[in-house]
Amino acid sequence: MKNKHNTYNSLFHWHSFRLKLVLEGICVGILTGLVVVLYRYALERAGVMLTEVYRDLSQRPWLIPIWVVALVGIGYVVGLMVNYEPMISGSGIPQVEGVLLRKLNMQWWKVIIGKFIGGVLAIGAGLSMGREGPSVQLGAAVGQGFSKVFKRIKIEEKYLITSGASAGLAAAFNAPLAGVMFALEEVHKNFSPLVLLSALSAALSADFVTSQFFGLKPVFHFANLIVLPLKSYASIIVLGAIVGVLGVVFNKTLLRTQDLYTGQKWLPKRFWIIIPLLISVVLGFSLPQVLGGGHELIASLVTTGNFPLAILLVILVSKFLFTMVSFGSGAPGGIFLPLLAIGAVIGNIYGVVLVQLFHFDNGFINNFIILAMAGYFTAVVRAPITGTILITEMTGTFNHLLSLAVVSIVAYMVADLLGSKPIYESLLERILQKQGEGIANGNEKTKSILEFAVCMGSILDGKQIKEIKWPSDCLLVSVKRGEQEIIPKGDTMICPGDYLIVLTNEDKVSKINDALLQLIGCCEIETPRK
Repeated sequence: MKNKHNTYNSLFHWHSFRLKLVLEGICVGILTGLVVVLYRYALERAGVMLTEVYRDLSQRPWLIPIWVVALVGIGYVVGLMVNYEPMISGSGIPQVEGVLLRKLNMQWWKVIIGKFIGGVLAIGAGLSMGREGPSVQLGAAVGQGFSKVFKRIKIEEKYLITSGASAGLAAAFNAPLAGVMFALEEVHKNFSPLVLLSALSAALSADFVTSQFFGLKPVFHFANLIVLPLKSYASIIVLGAIVGVLGVVFNKTLLRTQDLYTGQKWLPKRFWIIIPLLISVVLGFSLPQVLGGGHELIASLVTTGNFPLAILLVILVSKFLFTMVSFGSGAPGGIFLPLLAIGAVIGNIYGVVLVQLFHFDNGFINNFIILAMAGYFTAVVRAPITGTILITEMTGTFNHLLSLAVVSIVAYMVADLLGSKPIYESLLERILQKQGEGIANGNEKTKSILEFAVCMGSILDGKQIKEIKWPSDCLLVSVKRGEQEIIPKGDTMICPGDYLIVLTNEDKVSKINDALLQLIGCCEIETPRK
């Protein structure tokens, strides 16, 4: 066949590439692991250099103007990079979801180069941004690059992008299970067996690579943690409600900060990153704990502890506001680590209050730190399973799985009742509004296969295929029910848990995606729900 993307080859590969996905996932995971290891190492060295710079500046203040000029230069260079390649702006996770939705285009090599250099410069200079979002996008770009270099068909490319994203998060935090769960819960919003196979193989491979360089120890070391007794679970529910409300505040403030940057007319966009960098100079001398992603801040809360309540409140407000200003500027960097750091400070404050007012055991403060991290993450990202598993892997203990799950569920419910949308969903909508949703990727000669999950209560639940008004420009080619694959006929009954395999032209993917998601009333797994 001359056209490897025609109907025959698309359907043939769909039935034959399960094993190949695992093997390709391993390759993508290894490559992603190497890229993220280099990225993490560069950021760690930049962090050490930043500490040394402020130590030297405190001893030789006459060098401060030179440092300010250097930061202005860094901000301008990164601003030019973002202006040249907008896909490297911000976290990178909404962009990856947009690529899978076929709403955005991504040139993998530009993203890898731009995100790597821009992230090291921006985060290394002190902005309150994390490595995890860029790591996810770097992994996704590696997956896309693997597909392009080896000329994989479109069916495989999206799975390879997802595999790379999963591997990126796994490598960033030494958390392979969280990486897989993130791909299922946040990126695809459904537990597809194919996504699970490819993402798991990639995440485990990436974690193996990073462990060779950084060791098997968890990202955070929480020594001598005492398991909270069941009689204290009322305090966990209250904490979940608090971080749920504060997570909504985080999302609304972040979006509002972006509006403030966009609304001002006196400063061109390429200069925006200079603003938080100049603020970082003041914070570097007065409150250095809030600089960077927040890893050192969390570690200091756990190991040093005993921060006065007033100091904790100052750190909380400063870290929160500086994160808003940093991310709103469009600098390449994520919000995972900063929001975990903010959550840790909230948990510390909550624990101190309980100790002082209700005579809780002082040893429980570290428990509230990790609980607030999970709850705050869930309230902001709206991924409770990922939040629970992520904190479990990052802390290296499974003894607190029940309490982590409780606080995550409560935070999720509170954020949902307050009408807050997941932050990455909101950020993606803004990107699409700026670029226009009329962008059609692909061409009519290239075929693409989509896979949709039918959930209980869906419009299609219990209906025959002939009773459904299917959108034009697509063909239902298979119904997968467990391990059984059914050739669809008019009287074929659709049941909850079925996976519908749909064939369409590549240029119609976005249209069919939206139409079938609306028809099904459930999450689609080939590309994330908008």
